[in-house]
Amino acid sequence: MKRIIMFVCIFCFVKVYADEGMWILSMLNKKYNDLKKQGLKLTPEDIYQINQASLKDAIVGLATYDDPLSFFCSGSIVSRNGLVFTNHHCGFNYIQNHSTLEHNYLADGFWAKNLNEELPNKDLCVSILLQIIDVSKEIFTPELDTITDIHEKQYIIEQKIYTIEERYKDEPYLAKVVNMFNGNQYLLFLYETYYDVRLVGAPPSDIGKFGGDTDNWMWPRHTGDFCIFRIYTSPDGKPEPYSPNNVPLQPKRYLNININGIEKNDFTMIIGFPGNTNRFYTSYSVENEMNIIAPTTVKIREEKLRIISEQMKQSNSVKLKYASKYSDCSNYYKYYIGQMQQVKKNQVIQKKIQTEQRFNEWIRQDTNRLKKYGWIIPYFKKYYETNNNYFKAYVFLNEAIFQGSDFILLPYYVTSYLNMLSDQEHPDSAKAVINEITLFLDDFYKNIDIETEKRLVVGLLSLHQKEFSDLIELIDQKKLNKKYKGNIQLYVNSLFQNSIYSDKSKLLSLIKNYNFKHQSKFYDDFFYILKNCAWWYLFNNTNNDSLNEAYYLWTKAQMEMFPDSIFYPDANGTIRLTYGKVIDYYPRDAVHYDYYTTIDGIMQKEDTTNEEFRVPPKLKKLYELKDYKPYSKDQSLPVCFITNNDITGGNSGSPVMDANGNLIGLAFDGNWEAMSGDIYYEKDLQRTICVDIRYVLFIIDKFANAKNIINELNIIQ
Repeated sequence: MKRIIMFVCIFCFVKVYADEGMWILSMLNKKYNDLKKQGLKLTPEDIYQINQASLKDAIVGLATYDDPLSFFCSGSIVSRNGLVFTNHHCGFNYIQNHSTLEHNYLADGFWAKNLNEELPNKDLCVSILLQIIDVSKEIFTPELDTITDIHEKQYIIEQKIYTIEERYKDEPYLAKVVNMFNGNQYLLFLYETYYDVRLVGAPPSDIGKFGGDTDNWMWPRHTGDFCIFRIYTSPDGKPEPYSPNNVPLQPKRYLNININGIEKNDFTMIIGFPGNTNRFYTSYSVENEMNIIAPTTVKIREEKLRIISEQMKQSNSVKLKYASKYSDCSNYYKYYIGQMQQVKKNQVIQKKIQTEQRFNEWIRQDTNRLKKYGWIIPYFKKYYETNNNYFKAYVFLNEAIFQGSDFILLPYYVTSYLNMLSDQEHPDSAKAVINEITLFLDDFYKNIDIETEKRLVVGLLSLHQKEFSDLIELIDQKKLNKKYKGNIQLYVNSLFQNSIYSDKSKLLSLIKNYNFKHQSKFYDDFFYILKNCAWWYLFNNTNNDSLNEAYYLWTKAQMEMFPDSIFYPDANGTIRLTYGKVIDYYPRDAVHYDYYTTIDGIMQKEDTTNEEFRVPPKLKKLYELKDYKPYSKDQSLPVCFITNNDITGGNSGSPVMDANGNLIGLAFDGNWEAMSGDIYYEKDLQRTICVDIRYVLFIIDKFANAKNIINELNIIQ
């Protein structure tokens, strides 16, 4: 299931260094002198232009059909026939969905030798930016200044956003208004979205995920983290859902590939869709993150990982079905552990306190400032002190309910289809909806194991009883104690036995014979009730208008404090550019990390007893032959490199480009020493880990023998 994020989104800014910042493409003119000084050889118009093709037209955001503008990864178009490069971990779920025990593409890799072999992907879409329009003046009308009630003000803003987006509802593209700087600016993003995206190639996980959880968030790295998709359109070039008649996209722009190699201090530029950073958090926000959110998340994910891991060891079938779920869960489990450690080590809270002290000194210099902003810091302090229980309950609901067993959200999808079915008057229309439900359920049950789901429910409800029952009631306590003597296992066994959602054939039969008499069976089920209980709690406890107003004014005040600074908004899923250099670093005393790794390190890390460090026999054979040309000029092959570009989650798969906009690598990770970077940019430590494009091409060419893919690319030698 897709990750659900419901935390308050805070868009922030700071005084920046040359290599810091996630810059909006339409504001590059303000940064151009520095970009040019750092080494960029393009103009702002080469990167972002509305009326002519520019680099923006080669950048894609990956998302799902149900929320096409909530990008989980980034990618780049690399051929005139719509070929897209992104990360292996971005395509992991889709590679797994195509895999079976007989054709395990996760284990063996997948390479289409022609267009007919490329695999369609349910629910995957990509979007390309068309235009960014500042609509702040339309939001901040004079009437808004006269409104003192915070809730009314927020309601009016939401209505204005709705009106702007509705203006484009009949257009062939998608529109989304996003607030920047915590509500101090509003930008409209227009995207063209494509719904037929096919899998073209992926290395085996022993290459694409080499190092596994052990190396995750770490440098040095030796991971070939890439996979390949292709965008398809209707024959006339329009975005259309999958059809065998569709043809490869003819893009406005695609990236050339530079295999001349990288050197220390080379200019690098990354364009992609970073997810969320919180660099404008106050010290109280950070303390809440470190004391409540992070440790609670780690505890719950630890239980989920334990259960899934034990089940995956039982059979290859379960291992295949849960490979993607385990990987997703493990990724941010380790992230939060690292973040807690590095926030403490890098003294982030102390730095935030210093910022607040400077702020207090500044507002005390002027009575108007004191009146306008003086309440903000005390408000933050009180808010986080009095809402600890809410945050703890929220994390539990998000992690254990909405991201726990897939059965808990299944009723939401099924009843959504039933609402569609109820609206159909014509028998043929109703039949089409039933066919759609059937396809959805086929896909759902194909990727779950009942026993594993049952154990997840037992484990997470047991955790609820032990640590969270006083915060939110999810279980019929009287029934549990009286009928099942407090035994969660017996209780859950009964729930699964009686639930219509745990039996595919029973569920399909009820759907195909659906009428109002059967309606209660779908809504009186425990899983539906549990889901509703969780939603109800969140709906009744998530009015953050006052908190949003405090952040709005906190941000506004910082702009006034530093009127000569150029600010960038915090990451919020919109397309950004970041620039920096290829550079090494010193993580701690007497330790130096070079800026690149080679294939030698893969062989040095090989461990045949650990599946995270297995090396495919063919790769070992190629290593022995040392046939790396034209992807290396010497006796070793580059694998990964690091830069000081400023990225975060969502940037995975983003193209790393040279000063001329040519592709030199794919961004895929951050480094352990700067895990606090989403809250506070660590100038001396923050690094972006990239897979070198030369290693990507070597795997495609020499390992996979996929010459058809190589022949599509425009390679600069």
